[in-house]
Order: sequence, then C-alpha cells, then structure tokens
Amino acid sequence: MLILSRKTDEKIVIGDDISVTIIEIRSDQVRIGINAPKTVKVFRKEVFDAIRSENKAAAESKPILPKVDFLKK
Repeated sequence: MLILSRKTDEKIVIGDDISVTIIEIRSDQVRIGINAPKTVKVFRKEVFDAIRSENKAAAESKPILPKVDFLKK
C-alpha cells in the first residue's frame, strides 16, 4: 500500500486520466474529489461490497420460470 500525505487542494494522480483531490479536512473526516473517465466505476467500499454481494446472490440463485403448456389450445 502506498501512503501519501496531502493538504487541502493538493492532488494525487493515478495513471494518465485519474486524479484525486483533497477538498476538505475536518477533524476525523476527509472530503475528496475524484476525476476519472466515465468508463471507470468509482464506489465507496461499502457500496462496492453490497453490489458484489447482490451480484453473487443473483448468480447463485436458480431462476423461477413460469409454467408454460404449449400443447393446450
């Protein structure tokens, strides 16, 4: 893990097209801004974990298909 110190309005650059800006520092909270292409998905960790959990549950579930009787007229 890379650990960096930054002050308000300073940035961290990731690759050629992602930057993280420190917006505000208040006691035990830091507000950051992330500038990334729309093709890069950015989530808070707890949201990412919830999405991953829902996707896993959906992939493991068996689909419930309606009963269709093609022989009835």
